Amino acid sequence: MKAEIVRGDLLDQPVEVIVNAWNRNIIPWWLLLPQGVSGAIKKRGGLEPFRELGKFGAIPLGQAVFTSAGKLPYRGIIHVAGINIFWCASEKSIRGSVRNAIRLVDEHNFKSVALPIIGAGSGSFRQGRALEIILDELDRVRTDARVIVVEFQKKRKRS
Repeated sequence: MKAEIVRGDLLDQPVEVIVNAWNRNIIPWWLLLPQGVSGAIKKRGGLEPFRELGKFGAIPLGQAVFTSAGKLPYRGIIHVAGINIFWCASEKSIRGSVRNAIRLVDEHNFKSVALPIIGAGSGSFRQGRALEIILDELDRVRTDARVIVVEFQKKRKRS
């Protein structure tokens, strides 16, 4: 399947569901200072998705879970365990995260999904290589959903 690559903010994408690059959920969410995608979700969507996420306990590396979207305009959020306990991503964790996120997209019959470059940022994985892995894994899975991969770009302030 062919994914679209866009630059911008994940939380501004016109899709039904978004993917949050998360950790393994070993440390309680309320002890963490969410950054990146998680921080933006917390700021704009509130705490409810994270409260729900905490109920899942430890998430195996590369797996995915589904929660509500809080105050965000989506039908839900798919949280993927893209980094290990040492806050590092690997090719295996990125591939598993993509595969399991798409599985949940299909199980819930979503028609569109946007995901960040899993593993880059907090996962310390080189962004270009992470994007290659994500696109390769998306080529290996089958879905009828529209898939958008978002390369984060801050909005420019108008003068």
